[in-house]
Amino acid sequence: MECKIKKGDTVEIISGKLEEKGKRGEVIKVLPSKDRLVISGLNMHTKHQRQVQTQGRTVAPGKVKFEAPMHISNVMVVCPKCSKATRVGIERIDNKAVRICKKCKAQIDD
Repeated sequence: MECKIKKGDTVEIISGKLEEKGKRGEVIKVLPSKDRLVISGLNMHTKHQRQVQTQGRTVAPGKVKFEAPMHISNVMVVCPKCSKATRVGIERIDNKAVRICKKCKAQIDD
C-alpha cells in the first residue's frame, strides 16, 4: 500500500500513549515496508547502552534516549493551510499526482 505521509510532513498523534496524544512533530524517517515512521521529539524510548568499541572508537555506556518508530495509522497529516489534522487525498493536476487536504481542498505538496 502506498504511504501518503512523507519525510518533512508535520503530523499529529491521534492514538497511543495518553501523554503523546494530540502532540505534533515533523517526520524524520518513513519505513514503508513496516508501515512505520519516526517523529522528531515524540515517542521517546530509553535504551541502556553498554560500552562498545568499534573501528577504534569507543561508544560511552549509559542511558540513551531515542525516537522509536510509530505505526502510520496512529498519526494524521496536518494541513499547512488550515492547520488541522486531516485525511489526505490524491488528485491529478497537470499530469502530476498531488496530495490534497480533505477538509479545505488545499494542496499539501508545494
